[in-house]
Amino acid sequence: QVQLVESGGGLVQPGGSLRLSCAASGFTFRNGAMAWFRQAPGKEREFVAAIRQSHSNTWLADAVKGRFAISGDNAKQTVYLQMNGLKAEDTAVYFCAAGYPILSSLRSHTGYRHWGQGTQVTVSS
Repeated sequence: QVQLVESGGGLVQPGGSLRLSCAASGFTFRNGAMAWFRQAPGKEREFVAAIRQSHSNTWLADAVKGRFAISGDNAKQTVYLQMNGLKAEDTAVYFCAAGYPILSSLRSHTGYRHWGQGTQVTVSS
């Protein structure tokens, strides 16, 4: 059974930083992809970042380019999301996802079979 456990969420001031972690079990990270999605109140789930560890490829949503970075540790089966320069509009529940998406589905929630429980990120002064 695949399990994804997120951690690192919390309350930060605008301009602050957070680092989210997602630890995977029952999933071969090096053979698939892992991603971060987020969902704000009243909004649809949106893509944030993805990584294919076997190819060292990463993708970022336009809204977070230059501020966020995704990375992975294959030995720990863990993916990270470093978030800098946080804005109020980044407030959302952040979900970790894992699967074997084709390239055209890499930025879509339909491309991932496994999901974590989510961790709350709140940016407010």
